[in-house]
Amino acid sequence: MAKKYRICLTEKERKDLHTLITKRSPNALQVKRAYILLAADEAGEKRWPDAQIHTTYHMSIRSIERVRQRFVEEGFQVAVHGKKREVFKEKMFDGKVEARLIALRCSEPPVGRARWTLELLADKMVELRYVDAMCYESVRQILKKTP
Repeated sequence: MAKKYRICLTEKERKDLHTLITKRSPNALQVKRAYILLAADEAGEKRWPDAQIHTTYHMSIRSIERVRQRFVEEGFQVAVHGKKREVFKEKMFDGKVEARLIALRCSEPPVGRARWTLELLADKMVELRYVDAMCYESVRQILKKTP
């Protein structure tokens, strides 16, 4: 079956890949991608089929195909180093909420209690309408950040 994505590296790209291989750990993902690109390079020395790359470097056939595709569609840097993360989780609680939680934690615990629990703090934050909803894990994470 003919390859849909063919790799033809320039001399500079080959040199960059060899430099990357010598400087990094052999287990690093960038190094594995570099080996794949060098082995699949049609203008290079090896010109290996995917099956041989798979057996030699212990990467799945699908991973090899994806590296080829990224190289052709998105370029050398993305194929070797991967994409930058574009989706970031939105922060649920801002500094105001954190400050109120810490102030509440430093206050006296409810009557009949020796100290605040994470569940009590979460419930009290909702009761005081500082937040709409809060779980004890969120309380733990916020308090973990502060000594």
